[in-house]
Amino acid sequence: MQAGRVIKVSGPLVVADNMGDARMYDMVRVSEARLLGEIIELRGDRASIQVYEETTGLGPGEPVYNTGAPLSVELGPGLIESIFDGVQRPLNIIRQQVGDYIIRGVDVPALDRERRWEFKPRVEKGDQVQAGDILGTVQETTLVEHRIMVPPHISAGTVTEIFSGEFTVEDVVVKLETAEGPVELTMMQKWPIRKGRPYAEKIGQCKPMITGQRIIDTFFPIAMGGTACIPGPFGSGKTVTQHQLAKWADAEIVVYIGCGERGNEMTDVLKEFPGLKDPKSGEPLMKRTVLIANTSNMPVAAREASIYTGITIAEYFRDMGYSVALMADSTSRWAEALREMSGRLEEMPGEEGYPAYLGSRLAEFYERAGCTICPGTERREGALTIVGAVSPPGGDLSEPVSQATLRIVKVFWGLDASLAYRRHFPAINWLLSYSLYQDTVAPYFSEHLGEKWNEMRREAMRLLEEEAELEEIVRLVGIDALSARERLVLETAKSIREDYLHQNATHEVDTYTSLRKQFRMLELILNFHHEALRVVEKGEIDLDLERLFTLPVRERIARAKYVSEAELATLDSLDQEIKEQVASLGGLEGGEEDA
Repeated sequence: MQAGRVIKVSGPLVVADNMGDARMYDMVRVSEARLLGEIIELRGDRASIQVYEETTGLGPGEPVYNTGAPLSVELGPGLIESIFDGVQRPLNIIRQQVGDYIIRGVDVPALDRERRWEFKPRVEKGDQVQAGDILGTVQETTLVEHRIMVPPHISAGTVTEIFSGEFTVEDVVVKLETAEGPVELTMMQKWPIRKGRPYAEKIGQCKPMITGQRIIDTFFPIAMGGTACIPGPFGSGKTVTQHQLAKWADAEIVVYIGCGERGNEMTDVLKEFPGLKDPKSGEPLMKRTVLIANTSNMPVAAREASIYTGITIAEYFRDMGYSVALMADSTSRWAEALREMSGRLEEMPGEEGYPAYLGSRLAEFYERAGCTICPGTERREGALTIVGAVSPPGGDLSEPVSQATLRIVKVFWGLDASLAYRRHFPAINWLLSYSLYQDTVAPYFSEHLGEKWNEMRREAMRLLEEEAELEEIVRLVGIDALSARERLVLETAKSIREDYLHQNATHEVDTYTSLRKQFRMLELILNFHHEALRVVEKGEIDLDLERLFTLPVRERIARAKYVSEAELATLDSLDQEIKEQVASLGGLEGGEEDA
């Protein structure tokens, strides 16, 4: 193949001529060091290449070799439990070969070519198969059955041979006879990262993705196959919130992308995940997780590719019929990489220097989420849910990345620095955030928790909104201007905030709350409010609200969050205690002791 020639080097951008046979997004190898790159612009026989490795020392005259294929990922057994960089190089294998830092030009296959996997056929000789059909399975980990599928580019064929036993990902396990001729299939397939994998049909979302985070599940739920963003300033808890979702969301596969984040944060993730236990199986969480680490000190061009690498892997597991949760932390760093490459290409800048196509690129990414009917003759449903963190400079949500993201996603979990400074986590502001899936998933909650759940949720939100209005009055004229009912509203809203919405991610019990426990906790808070409101409105308490607010049962309500799922029955007695203790104040005169 004729080699191109480098004529310009500008950081990660390399311009080469003599590239007349090249196409957009072809993968190339630059210089004799064979640095990995991708063509992002063509002008005549000149190609602009973003190089995914350090270009220090590169100069004009160096050769450029076109592979003739787009940047693709390898899909097959060995993905789960792996840690890749932004272009799917296995970091643990590279570390074993070259040490703690990736050297330039290192070329290690994404999937282990020597490891053997037990392949169990699902079809027989003579069977008709088509794209997406499951040919066999591999028990990749104790939690994940890897389903070997007919690749999307094969329309239909007849099985002429199928093998059983232990094979590497490059060994032939199935032979097909197709209209185009005989085809040999291995357990591995490749797919270009910038092209979404095909599906039979997209279907509507009706089931929520339960996260175990009370403020999310109660007020701002995300549907399975939905999209959400978590914008917030530095230190407001974006990364911790995404870690919580990765740990506890009821997705079968988790793909976590550290896109341009600080190295110490990614180190914490890499150290923490292997030690986490899956709440459903008790197995390590890594046994259903794929990690992609592209830290801020890695080449900026690879950061731009990392979210496409991650979402292609996520789509692959979705096609098997799994529900997949993808966490991208953060899309702002990805957009900054896009801006840098656009500037080096001398493109006309848009708002704040971001390229004019920022919005369309974000939409292309988020639109790959959804609930789908998978390809193949056997009906399978898969779901891909995307949660992207956004890091607006100074917490300014009017900046382009935040605004472009909000136009696309349907859930907005707005993090508030003032809540974070008060140590209220998750620091999701309940007055700013919203979920457009609320009506969609309401029937699910009604079916599993009863109609009372939706009523309680609406009442709790009304109390929080009323609290915000009353606090304005208190700031102006003082709390003495409020009626007894209004002071009770403030007290109940405070209980909702501190006893229900505040959740300790590091506490063994409080880190995750099931729907049943969420229902019980909120019910207790509102039961106290209703009982107290009844006696306040009847005037049975001679304005001695402090005694009402300090009843012993309130301490037990506050500590309900620390009651384990196995001991939820111990909360049943609280309803009667609430009634008795509130009623015991009803007949009191001034200084009488509480009965």
